[in-house]
Amino acid sequence: MVITDMDMNIITTIKKIFQFYLEGFKNMKIGKRLWAIIGIKFVIFFVIMKILFFPNFLKENFSTDSERAEHVLQSLTSHKE
Repeated sequence: MVITDMDMNIITTIKKIFQFYLEGFKNMKIGKRLWAIIGIKFVIFFVIMKILFFPNFLKENFSTDSERAEHVLQSLTSHKE
């Protein structure tokens, strides 16, 4: 595989952009705490969403894997007209 000058320019530009953001993040003081708070809020939000709004329907309504598989197969192959 041959790397052309254009490819090298793109790679160099991507490296410069990455280093720019990396250095900016390293020099943050309050920003690191804010990003940590945002991250924690997202984790909590998605965990609560999963528990409250996306229950495990198949595990609750079917006791074996074969029953679950049969239900999924029936749901996917049934034609509603």
